[in-house]
Amino acid sequence: MSQVPPAVSRALRAAPPDRVVEVADRVVRAAVGASRTEVLLADYRSTGLWPVLDADRPDGAPLAQRGAAQRCFSSQEPILDTGVDGVCRLHLPLSVRGERLGVFTVDLPAPPGDSVTEWAVDVAGDLAVALRAADRETDRYRRARRRERLSMAAEMQWELLPGRSVDHAAFRLGGQLEPAYTVGGDHFDWSLDDDRLTVTALNGDGIGLSAAMLTALVVNAMRNARRSGGGLVEQAELASDTVYYQHRGRRHVATLLLEVDCATGRVRAVDAGSPHVWRLRGAAVRRIPLDQQLPLGMFAETRYEVQEFTLEPGDRLFVVSDGVWAADPSGAEPYGDRAMTRAMRATRLQPPTEAVGTVLRELRAFHATGDLHDDAVVVCLDWRGFGDR
Repeated sequence: MSQVPPAVSRALRAAPPDRVVEVADRVVRAAVGASRTEVLLADYRSTGLWPVLDADRPDGAPLAQRGAAQRCFSSQEPILDTGVDGVCRLHLPLSVRGERLGVFTVDLPAPPGDSVTEWAVDVAGDLAVALRAADRETDRYRRARRRERLSMAAEMQWELLPGRSVDHAAFRLGGQLEPAYTVGGDHFDWSLDDDRLTVTALNGDGIGLSAAMLTALVVNAMRNARRSGGGLVEQAELASDTVYYQHRGRRHVATLLLEVDCATGRVRAVDAGSPHVWRLRGAAVRRIPLDQQLPLGMFAETRYEVQEFTLEPGDRLFVVSDGVWAADPSGAEPYGDRAMTRAMRATRLQPPTEAVGTVLRELRAFHATGDLHDDAVVVCLDWRGFGDR
């Protein structure tokens, strides 16, 4: 039973988008005699796991800040938890190419053998793909993930994201927006094509809905150039001209564009403003020195130049907006002077998906009130290299 029976895959594909969870529950119960299954989805901050089948519980607390499911989500490994009631609870990661969605929990009458566990892992993988596809056709799973109402600007920003994590043979990648439910203009984007990874980070101009609309304009202009075969310079210049001719220099967007050659680790960069890139190599954190050029949209027909640097296997890059490194609450020294690099060093044993959360948690702690006074973006890239490929 190490492969998903065709009937399971067919059932998930045929399920109505808002009933994928119920179909998975039915087929898993029938196949392995499970007494119960549960789908838990990560919230927008990735700080808790929330049930889909009981999303409107009155107590408002996540079911799974209890240990085993959260460990499964963090480690991305199956976790078997035997409770005092004698039920064997198998927690399985729900993820698609490194994009962490949540955890699938299966209650079994006895400890599963290897074949059952392998089968359940495959089912969870198929279920994750089905959930991600269904998410475009129903609001059910997004409602389960949000713990408060999103602002209109935040709604636009989350819809514009490519995802929050990617796992690849050459790299691992994670990103996070904060404040998650009210973010305005800061944003990140990425795309992998022909072993070239493009990553962009934007420091939005303004606040609220107008900032989100400007960011959407820039992101889509860069995507348009990229999808038409344009390199970093073409992406930056099209986006800059689009913003300028829309706003005549009154609005502009500081943006960092990176392109990583996955075969060599060579990075090409266009630095058009304030987002910074930092490298963690061993225990040393250093800012990558790049010559800043004009923000996108400041002047007509601005031209941009590419700079380069090289990654070594084991390097970790952080890209942060000025809402992170320049944060200086109550007249304190900026977060980026010392506290940020301490937080980055503390992430050495964490995957990028956890590392971005650590940097942002430390940023919130740096603010005496715990509230961020500016939008913040953190993107973390672990460079593995292809080794002996």
